[in-house]
Amino acid sequence: MNAMNTENGKTFKYSEAILHLLAAAFFFSFMTFFIRISGNLPTMQKTFFRNFFALIIATASLLKTKTGFYIRKGNGVSILMRCLFGTSGMIANFWAIDRLGIADANMLNKLSPFFAIIVSYFIMKEIPTKTDWGCVFLAFFGALFIVKPSFGLMSIPALVALYGGFGAGAAYAFVHKMGQTGQPGKTIVFYFSLFSSLVSGPFLIFDWHPMEIWQWACLIGAGVCAAIAQFNITAAYQKAPAKDISVFDYTQVIFAAILGILFLNEYPDALSIIGYVIIISAAVIKWMINRKKTQ
Repeated sequence: MNAMNTENGKTFKYSEAILHLLAAAFFFSFMTFFIRISGNLPTMQKTFFRNFFALIIATASLLKTKTGFYIRKGNGVSILMRCLFGTSGMIANFWAIDRLGIADANMLNKLSPFFAIIVSYFIMKEIPTKTDWGCVFLAFFGALFIVKPSFGLMSIPALVALYGGFGAGAAYAFVHKMGQTGQPGKTIVFYFSLFSSLVSGPFLIFDWHPMEIWQWACLIGAGVCAAIAQFNITAAYQKAPAKDISVFDYTQVIFAAILGILFLNEYPDALSIIGYVIIISAAVIKWMINRKKTQ
């Protein structure tokens, strides 16, 4: 049976939301893996094809279901902000993936639920509790073990990855806001993919690197996995509040670490593992407290 709860007049479907979020984490980890193994290609070239193939799938899905491309009244700004933060965060994440281990890059990107708390305060006036703030600070403390901040250039990729997490968190805050108005998730995915393709496309004119067949296959795989993940994560945050389900998004770092170990011979160091444990613990604590309050 699907666990459901009514809050502020809205009925949420937790089991479905959790399954969608697990599926999103699984496919996002494979998207990251395909981006990483696609070789020494410019970040913008990877970004374009990741979104272009996702755009094809999103367009076909909209046409098949006859959902339409209509943006509900009042959601124009939210769509734009979702696209701006999502695209800039994705570019930052892709750039960092080529310079960090995929597990490290994914874990820093998974600070997005905590950034979403901060952004939600400004766009939806959702006031964080002391528990929310405590978990935010605990997560940032854990991130320090992964970023390993210094005054040298070695910390730049980690800081860029950190911004990738902020961009994703801000984007999902706007997704949650649009979900409350009934904006179809497929439409949100379509406009995000279209915007990202238009932003990254012009860079191919000035910095195009010819690709071999295996690289085309990697980027097509990244686009397909990204589209599936986007549909699932959008559905998840529309079916339940982020504060109650976001902890399950952290399974992505587990999938990413397994892929890194099996195929890339990447083993997280001791400090990174400590950082993972702290951040995941913060998410679990936050989820358990919120779940207890809901029950």
